[in-house]
Amino acid sequence: MKQDVAEALLSIDAVSLSPNEPFTWASGIKSPIYCDNRLIVSYPEVRKFISKNLIKLIQEKFPEAEVIAGTATAGIPHASWVSAVLEKPMVYVRSSPKKHGRGNMIEGIVKPGQKVVIVEDLISTGGSSITCAHALREAGADVIGVAAIFSYELPIAAENFEKEGLRYATLSNYPALLETALAKNIINETERTALTEWNKDPGNWGK
Repeated sequence: MKQDVAEALLSIDAVSLSPNEPFTWASGIKSPIYCDNRLIVSYPEVRKFISKNLIKLIQEKFPEAEVIAGTATAGIPHASWVSAVLEKPMVYVRSSPKKHGRGNMIEGIVKPGQKVVIVEDLISTGGSSITCAHALREAGADVIGVAAIFSYELPIAAENFEKEGLRYATLSNYPALLETALAKNIINETERTALTEWNKDPGNWGK
């Protein structure tokens, strides 16, 4: 499945690999990869494929889930499709409280004690998922984990999730993406090596 999902993302250009001319993330980190899973919504077949596998992932890893929570904004459509098929309540969580009205951070109803799984489009450091989990826990929810489409598999993400006692599972990840890109001749072996080195220590890559 990991390779199939990686191939689907590559097929719609949701993932760009550029080991020679890296992208700059908002954090300032130079990265040879840019993943934009927001493009999935524009491709019905890929959207259906991703949703089907997210549902399977949640049923396998988080079968006790009672509420599906989407991270704003990219996790919202996927949480919506998943919750509709599973016939479970859905909420979404803002990155910060709304500046007007009630000042909500959580939109929708989550009751104290309800078991919630967070749906995320992408895991880099894990920051947005953890912010979402904090808001849900403050509302009394029992956050049982995160289901995401893709993970960069950065060491810092695993550390952050472990500190929070938060389980996570993904449909695909960085190693699977590189294997798929190599098999499809999108990158060569030298580029795969450079991309792998970045994954080990992003902050010092290319210095």
